[in-house]
Amino acid sequence: MAILSPQLSEYLDNLLGPRPAEMQKMEAYAEEHGFPIIGPACGQLCYQIARLAGATRIYELGSGYGYSTAWFARAVKENGGDLSRIARGHLEALGYGDIVQYTVGEAVDALGNVDGQFDLIFMDIDKEGYPGALPLIYEKLKPGGVLIVDNVLWSGRIFDDKDQSGATQGIRELTGMLASNDAWVNSIIPIRDGLMVATKQA
Repeated sequence: MAILSPQLSEYLDNLLGPRPAEMQKMEAYAEEHGFPIIGPACGQLCYQIARLAGATRIYELGSGYGYSTAWFARAVKENGGDLSRIARGHLEALGYGDIVQYTVGEAVDALGNVDGQFDLIFMDIDKEGYPGALPLIYEKLKPGGVLIVDNVLWSGRIFDDKDQSGATQGIRELTGMLASNDAWVNSIIPIRDGLMVATKQA
């Protein structure tokens, strides 16, 4: 089930205008190979949130080949800062190689081993792992920091009561945890496959 109509999705993407050639190359690869990326409209939203938050230190939990990271790296570069977990080639070609730190391993464990707190954390790991990652994310976010979670509408599967799969249940549990906890202020943005944006209260 598509959350947005193809016509609306195309309209939102086209409003952004052309991306750098390397990002267009990444988008073409995703289209050709059916590789899931956040896409231009979601990428622009993530970039905008990072800029609004003044984020200079970002951690990405889960990364395919660096597409979402490229949007965050742009914000970090413009804000001035540090970012973690990605595919090197594309980001270096985009001129972001000098601000990216790479961690290869299980994403949540890796986050636990990083010193300090972050301004923004983006989560796109195995959906079964969403709920279990939240306590560590809370610990690793600065007060006022932003958590962005991808795929929270899960192509409409969250609406199907018969779907009791681990992934779907993980998404349901996480969104419930965030929505019912006064330590977070959050919204779900029904763009692409659904982004949840949550701010950690001071």
